[in-house]
Amino acid sequence: MPCALTKPYNAAFSRFPRRFMNWTYLFNAVPKFAEAAKLTLELSLYGIALSLLFGLAVAVVTAYKIRPLYAPARAYIELSRNTPLLIQLFFLYYGLPKAGIKWDGFTCGVIALAFLGASYMAEALRAGILAVPQGQIEAGKAVGLSRWQVFRYVELPQAWAVALPAVGANVLFLIKETSVVSAVGVAELLFVTKDIIGMDYKTNEALLLLFAAYLVILLPLSLLARWAENRVRSAKYGA
Repeated sequence: MPCALTKPYNAAFSRFPRRFMNWTYLFNAVPKFAEAAKLTLELSLYGIALSLLFGLAVAVVTAYKIRPLYAPARAYIELSRNTPLLIQLFFLYYGLPKAGIKWDGFTCGVIALAFLGASYMAEALRAGILAVPQGQIEAGKAVGLSRWQVFRYVELPQAWAVALPAVGANVLFLIKETSVVSAVGVAELLFVTKDIIGMDYKTNEALLLLFAAYLVILLPLSLLARWAENRVRSAKYGA
């Protein structure tokens, strides 16, 4: 039989969800977070696509040491990887207007994500390109393939397979880095969270929805990346 002293504690725990979480407000805020999640995905999609495109170009330049582009490409990689995304974003949004170049926050966010992400993608893809055995390149040339065909049909597929785990990690990294773009007024997930906390003082509700939104976005992508990595490994070793 429970002691009478435990009754106040039981009553307190029974009121816990209602006291610390306004479920009605939380459910009403879901559409606002859905719109913010959509904007976050748009930022991520454009940023990741440009990162892969320019990252591949930089990877080819650095892997084959193409001159005179090699030195600028290495300088870009070091600059991008060793400066914070927030500083890069502020330079685009606040610095470039001094030179007469003005973009909205969304455009600056996409460019900043691509500028940062391309350097990471370039290093991942460069490692993949350099991992291709030289004998396979020579075999491709021996059967009459052009240099471009060797790269397209022999080197690039194998380089992509090697680089896939790092590329997947970079994709997840860039999606999480979209939270920085809230600093220039883009209404993505973190911006909406801070707005709710500042205006309505619903900290618990806002943070729970923020956590849930990122989990819904990132968890399927993480599982997809792991599945793709396992498929590539199985194809490589014939499992």
